[in-house]
Amino acid sequence: MLRPLKSGKEAAVYVVRAGDDVRCAKVYKDMAQRSFKQRVQYQEGRKVRGSREARAIEKASKYGKKQQETAWKNTEVDALYLLRDAGVRVPTPYGYFHGVLVMELVTDADGYSAPRLGEVELTPEQAREFHAVLVRQVVRMLCCGLIHGDLSEYNVLVGPDGPVVIDFPQVVSAAGNNAARTMLLRDVNNLTASLGRWAPELLDTWYGEEMWALFEAGDLQPDTPLTGRFTPDMRSVDLDAVREAINDARELALIRQQGREAQDED
Repeated sequence: MLRPLKSGKEAAVYVVRAGDDVRCAKVYKDMAQRSFKQRVQYQEGRKVRGSREARAIEKASKYGKKQQETAWKNTEVDALYLLRDAGVRVPTPYGYFHGVLVMELVTDADGYSAPRLGEVELTPEQAREFHAVLVRQVVRMLCCGLIHGDLSEYNVLVGPDGPVVIDFPQVVSAAGNNAARTMLLRDVNNLTASLGRWAPELLDTWYGEEMWALFEAGDLQPDTPLTGRFTPDMRSVDLDAVREAINDARELALIRQQGREAQDED
């Protein structure tokens, strides 16, 4: 270990030497030491690797809590490998060993640890460029079925080749989490608000809503062009028609059930 880099709510990160290479090591904190809240909301829709582990987690047994903790840590590792292969700008992972994630140390042009997005001053042109790059990274993550869930100027590093997205333990399943749309919009809005300080015209864009509508329709691809424009559906919902459809479905289900029972009696 060469020196500490940062300490957050989930883990402490150190600059380390691995042979001739300088990398960073993310050491996850024990559950009792961590302060990250609302983990259940983020975990909804995640798949557990074994049925035994899934049952234990559901019962909240001692073994289940241990498996839940392991799954929480593994999520970031799995996400990094998946996103790297999908072309998302994330630190290159080099392995996960006994609770320690070893990955690329993102540096600036001078070889020092890269600053966070919120720590740099930008020209309007740079802000627009960074915004376009980050929106594309969010699109590619969404095409992988993932939403960062905690994306902001504090989870983006600025390297010599542009922004790099970091910190994925809370990554959200786009298809399996009821709060997925809300979290996606929050991620995009956080980035837009931050970069909009340097390029105010970004504040009038609607990239989050646009990409989610395309995702829901099955039309979103990693390189799908986006306009930043979006017209929400302002049509009112016909609640009476919805209730009638539900009641019709219930009555049909009852008729079918009665028919099956009658056949069984015969």
